[in-house]
Amino acid sequence: MFSSNLVVSFVSLSLLPSTLGAVYKGFNYGAGIDFDTSFRTAQSLAGTAGFNSARLYTMIENGTVNSPTSAIPAAIATNTSLLLGLYCSAGQAAFSNETIALTAAIVAYGQQFIDLIAGISVGSEDLYRSSPVGIQNKSPPGDTVVNLTSYIKQTRNVLQTTSNGIAASIPVGHVDTWQIWQSYPNISALISSVDFIGLDAYPYWQKNDTNTPDNGRTLFDQAYKATLAVAGSVPIWITETGWPTSGDAFGDAVPSPTNAQRYWSEVGCAELFGKVNTWWYTLSDTPQIPGFGITDSISNTTAMFDLSCSANHTLSNGSVESGSMTTTTMTTSNMDGAVTTSSATTTTRSSRFTDVPDLETFPSIVPDPSTSSVQGEADSTTSTTTTVYVTPSPLAGRNIRVA
Repeated sequence: MFSSNLVVSFVSLSLLPSTLGAVYKGFNYGAGIDFDTSFRTAQSLAGTAGFNSARLYTMIENGTVNSPTSAIPAAIATNTSLLLGLYCSAGQAAFSNETIALTAAIVAYGQQFIDLIAGISVGSEDLYRSSPVGIQNKSPPGDTVVNLTSYIKQTRNVLQTTSNGIAASIPVGHVDTWQIWQSYPNISALISSVDFIGLDAYPYWQKNDTNTPDNGRTLFDQAYKATLAVAGSVPIWITETGWPTSGDAFGDAVPSPTNAQRYWSEVGCAELFGKVNTWWYTLSDTPQIPGFGITDSISNTTAMFDLSCSANHTLSNGSVESGSMTTTTMTTSNMDGAVTTSSATTTTRSSRFTDVPDLETFPSIVPDPSTSSVQGEADSTTSTTTTVYVTPSPLAGRNIRVA
């Protein structure tokens, strides 16, 4: 058993599974925005390239009952792939409107739409919001494993029966926080029903876990390892991660462009981009506080910090990453005080991550549940008797994640 104060150093190009072929790389987008401008900005960011995927939280156009989101024609016009989202925490009637919008989109846009779909997330952090910590933090309503598995079945039925099943092979998953995937009651039933696990991990919110900028990468790696331990053969997609550029300190985490750039480099560049499906949080979220946006507006292609991913990445311990070899040095202390140091080197492997999971593991890091805080977004919705759907805000309640 490992103690909670592990010392880990990494020298690696990637600790995540490598892939052969296209790997999705993009940002998260809320509803009610100018999607066309946002997608074009993401594709034209100074200092980087290839951010041509978008994760959505709902299929429904803001202010309508069940009309398909305007993100779809914008995606077609800009050749932006989509990780679609179906909102789940407002009951069956509201979810039915999500599937109505999905059905209508498949019929209206056909194969050109289907070809852009990376997958469909049924729900986003619904279990976090229904967890004891989510309830204690006064998060908006969440949902249950039973309901989510039912919604997943309903989604698969839509894909299999609409337009002669042209969308039947699209992966269907769920997005939640790493602590939920690790230990939520009956989570195995949900894992067995999905094609991918959407992982949200934010070291910024882990105020009980020494969440300094120096420790950001280690905390992210712990989150991945904890999820990997329960994932089995189900691939893990990184659906949200990032570091705020503005706002107040939370625990030891300090928002700033400098710290955001460091997290981008050490986690995004070194471990994620081009190696595993990733949707960063986020392109622009002005005027949210804390602000995770890398730009100050959806039309500004110049970020608040350098987005370039150089060939070599210098880490906080002074080591340098390059090449395709993975060398891991881990020092651990067990409960009786004995210290063990081990080192291993492996080559980066290639596989089709979205089809055949290549579960290349991190070092054996298991966070201590007694010291780990639960974090999660609080997607909110308005549930009333009116007929206008109010799209959830992905940032609502985030400043009260940790008890």
